[in-house]
Amino acid sequence: MNKLPLALGAILVAGVIAMLFLKPEPMEKKSVVDGFKAAVIYDMGGKFDKSFNEGVWNGVQKFTKETGVEVMEFEVTNETQREQAMRRMAERGATIVLGVGFAQADAIAKVAAEYPDKQFSIIDVGWLDAPNLRQYVFKEHEGSYLVGVAAALASKTDKVGFVGGMDIPLIRKFACGYVGGVKSVNGSAAVYQNMTGTTPSAWNDPAKGAELTRSQIDRGADVVYHAAGGTGVGVIQAAADAGKLAIGVDSNQNGMAPGSVLTSMLKRVDVAAYETFKDAMSGSFSSGVKVLGVAEGGVDWALDENNASLVTASIKSAVEKARSDILSGKVVVHDFMSDSNCPY
Repeated sequence: MNKLPLALGAILVAGVIAMLFLKPEPMEKKSVVDGFKAAVIYDMGGKFDKSFNEGVWNGVQKFTKETGVEVMEFEVTNETQREQAMRRMAERGATIVLGVGFAQADAIAKVAAEYPDKQFSIIDVGWLDAPNLRQYVFKEHEGSYLVGVAAALASKTDKVGFVGGMDIPLIRKFACGYVGGVKSVNGSAAVYQNMTGTTPSAWNDPAKGAELTRSQIDRGADVVYHAAGGTGVGVIQAAADAGKLAIGVDSNQNGMAPGSVLTSMLKRVDVAAYETFKDAMSGSFSSGVKVLGVAEGGVDWALDENNASLVTASIKSAVEKARSDILSGKVVVHDFMSDSNCPY
C-alpha cells in the first residue's frame, strides 16, 4: 500500500488545524475609519503641560484606544501658527478639528467659515456663531469654590494664595470662585493673588510660578492654588519645597507631589475632547454652546491615594456639603465673567 498520499493528507489536515488555532496578527491602527479623520490643535504649553492641554490629550487617548482612530495633532509654539495649523488639518481631510483654548477663537471662526462642510469644536469659547462649530464653556468658578473650601480648612495661618497664568477674565473667574469658597469658611482669611503675566508665555513659566509662590509663602500663605497651565509645575514644586500645600488644576495633579498637593480642581476638558470626536464619528455632532459645571460633571475636586492623608474628615464633609449646596441651588457661585466683578 502506498503510504505517501496518507502522509500528505495528514500534513494537510494538521496545517488546517494549526491555521484555525493560530491568533491573527493585530491590525495596525489606522487614522481613517470609514473616511473619518480627527484633528486637535494644542495650544501654548504643549500637550504634556501636566494641566489644561494634557487633560485634552487624555481625552484624545481615550478616544483612540476605544476606536483605533489616530488623531492628527499640532502643538502651537507661537501665536501665528493657530490659523495655519487649523487650515492645514482641514486640507488634510479632517472631518472634525478641535481647538484647545480661548486663544484659538479667532482662528477657528475664520477657518470654520472657509470649510462649511467640516466640523469644528473649541474649548473655553462660548461667544462665536457658526453652524458647524461646537463650543465648550466650563463653570470653573464652581470647582474653584470647592477647593477654596478645602484650602480654608487646611490652612493653619488663615492665609492662602492664588497664582494665575495669563491675566485674563477667565483666570479671574477661577480666582473669584476660590476666594468665595475660602470666605464661606473663614470670612477674615487673607487670599493673596498674583498673575504670572499678560502674554501667552505666562502659561509656561515654572520659574516665575515658583517665584510668586515663594513670595506668597513669605507673607504667610500655607496653601497656594494655581490656574496657570505649565507655570503651575513651579507653583507645586515651590510649595512642596517649603513644606506647604499646593492645589492643582484642570488635570488631577495630586500625584505630582504626593503629600504636598491638597487637592486638584478638575476641569474635565478630557470629556469635551472625547465627546467631540465620538459625536463626530457617530454622526451625532451638533453645534452650539455646551456649559459644564458641577451638575454636568464638568468640574469637581480630586480625592485619591495621593492626598488622602491631607484631606481630613471635616474637610471632606465640608467640600461635599458645598458641592451639594451648589447642586441644589442653595449656593450660587458668582461668575466673574458675568460682570467683571468679584463680590467676595
